[in-house]
Amino acid sequence: MRVGDREVNVTNPDKVFFPRGGLTKGDLVRYYVDVAGPLLNHVARRPMQMKRYPNGVDGDFFYQKRVPEPHPVWLQTVHIRYPSGNEADFPVVTDAAGLAWIANLGCIEMHTWHSRVQDVVRPDYMLIDLDPSEGNPWEHVREIAMTTKDVLDELRLPSFPKTSGVSGIHILVPIVPELPFPEVRRFAKAVAVEVARRVPEIATTTWVVKDRTGVFVDYGQNAFDRTIASAYSIRPMPDARASAPLRWEEVPGVDPAAYTLETMRERLARAGDLTATMWERRASLVPLFPALELKPAVLDDRVLVRPSRVRQWSEEEQRAWRERARASGWNLGKSRRPPRIEG
Repeated sequence: MRVGDREVNVTNPDKVFFPRGGLTKGDLVRYYVDVAGPLLNHVARRPMQMKRYPNGVDGDFFYQKRVPEPHPVWLQTVHIRYPSGNEADFPVVTDAAGLAWIANLGCIEMHTWHSRVQDVVRPDYMLIDLDPSEGNPWEHVREIAMTTKDVLDELRLPSFPKTSGVSGIHILVPIVPELPFPEVRRFAKAVAVEVARRVPEIATTTWVVKDRTGVFVDYGQNAFDRTIASAYSIRPMPDARASAPLRWEEVPGVDPAAYTLETMRERLARAGDLTATMWERRASLVPLFPALELKPAVLDDRVLVRPSRVRQWSEEEQRAWRERARASGWNLGKSRRPPRIEG
């Protein structure tokens, strides 16, 4: 398959990946090439975790962090080292050919980090994930989404809703990448608690599933190396449902089943990319912590309790890494490694 000036080998394109409608792996790859423009607005320059369904949605799946070998010389990667000593080169997609290559691996959805490779320890969006459990009706999810909008509007924060593509709604807040993950999570938790306070009959921030009595307002995804299915991703559902960006006025009546691999192209042609200017509207959370009765934001992550799985680097190490990256371009076909620190 020719994608731009690159050749991508698509294996078994006729294999049925979605039993409802008989959509194939080839259909999936073509979809990602067709929507590459708006999709890359979300996934470009982010470490990507591969969730692979080699036999489609009815088959087994597995997670893969490390980029397969061999991989195309033009595929970019980013090197992550964990405190356990484990290291991994993650794929970093930057163009339509990269999307096609990832989809050919059986990755039905595009799972990316909340941060970009320029600074992997500081996210550039905050996420509120409305995650209903059994017995919570869809109308409750929509109502809680509108309450979340009210809270964010009062904080003068931009917000962009999208269907999760399964049973929930994601609300993304583009932010200046200046705070480490624990601080963004602390702010998101305060937002979630305020939302649940306003609609206590239908919303909860209780972590234990068996103890929940409403839709979970999940703030916990704001953490290092967590991923979500990006906007415009297809989800591993029999009807090839998509994670669709929405206008806020659409949320009270939205039906997530309306957005699929077969309908999203027409949706884009009609509505345009509703997130086209999202990253131009990044807001700073730093001055807003007092508004939620929180202690001031901590910008220096060295004084925080660090996530157990993240290897934190000093400012000097980070600076050296960024300078090397700018000087070399994004390591075409090779792993870009931050300075190795022994001990």
